[in-house]
Amino acid sequence: MTTSAASASTRSRGRRIRPEDARSNNRRLVLQALYRQDGLSRADLARATGLSQVTISDLVGDLVQDDLVVERGAGRRSGPGAPSRALALARSARNVVAVSISSGDTFEGVVVDLAGAVLVREVVERRGATGDEAVALLGDLVERLVARAEAPVLGVGVSTPGIVDGAGVVRESSHLAWTDVALRDILHERTSLPIAVANGLNAAGIGELSHGQVDHDLLLVRIGAGVGAAAIIDGSVVHGRNWTAGELGHVVVTEGSGPVCACGRTGCLEAWISVPKLEARVAAAPDADAAADRRREAGRCLGIALAPLIATLGLTDVVLSGPAALLDGVLIDAAREAIGARVLPIVFDDLILRRAEGDGDLRLRGAAALVLSETLGLT
Repeated sequence: MTTSAASASTRSRGRRIRPEDARSNNRRLVLQALYRQDGLSRADLARATGLSQVTISDLVGDLVQDDLVVERGAGRRSGPGAPSRALALARSARNVVAVSISSGDTFEGVVVDLAGAVLVREVVERRGATGDEAVALLGDLVERLVARAEAPVLGVGVSTPGIVDGAGVVRESSHLAWTDVALRDILHERTSLPIAVANGLNAAGIGELSHGQVDHDLLLVRIGAGVGAAAIIDGSVVHGRNWTAGELGHVVVTEGSGPVCACGRTGCLEAWISVPKLEARVAAAPDADAAADRRREAGRCLGIALAPLIATLGLTDVVLSGPAALLDGVLIDAAREAIGARVLPIVFDDLILRRAEGDGDLRLRGAAALVLSETLGLT
């Protein structure tokens, strides 16, 4: 049984599954299989999903009629007789709009196809807009992108700074002066489309999971003006009861010593490794060796903070998002060394610690991936 099928089975225990629910889930299984690998035959899909060939033929017929699946000639021959027809996701048949609100002063939006290829890109300067003005600016951008789409739009994904709850409400974003802004409802009212809203760091984690080298659990650590983390376990983001999971920056890593943090405490990870603080210490170093030592010390502090998370969650993939000039080399090496000194060898031996793939578009990728997951079940 696939992960998706197992999850559906677990959810359905103790209640009767309606035929329409079963059919919807089966459609998602077929689309998911083709999203991961083009060129599968109907027989391949039956084996991949555990569904009968009769069910597969029925579902494929509907998906072809809906322009979500196409037939591309002969597939692999699995026995005597004519080869089966190869099936593929119709990746240009639907578009997705994704928007990322940066921690700087821009809104960036794209229109992508089902394969994630960017068809349209637009960047809007925020020019200090906050509150209702920022909401209106975002809505205008979304409407323009929807109008420029080349195919029917499945939905809109938004990555935003701040605390975002499960209803798509931005509970608090000091960056935008937003408090309890029902962003999902506001954008749905303007577009009549499904809307997915996520915290920027969680969106980046989903983007890495969807398009990077990882296909299971992941911890993404963003190092920028501050430090935060997104943990994705069994394909789901860990939010915490108050939607504040990932506040890694204010974990004290050098108690009683080290730089003073903006929160007023001494020795927080953010004070050691945030880009402005670390760049300033490196720039003030008297020579190249001293500069390397300061990056190395920051990496050691990062490793101290990460080791308990890695050991507790059994993580094997930790991805760093941030400037390559600061993170690559001695900093990552020092973090890896510090983790290795603090966890069991069986935990450390399989650990992959690296920088993120395609760092610049991670939030946009994640926002688009959320829409694909919520509308078509593609992950």
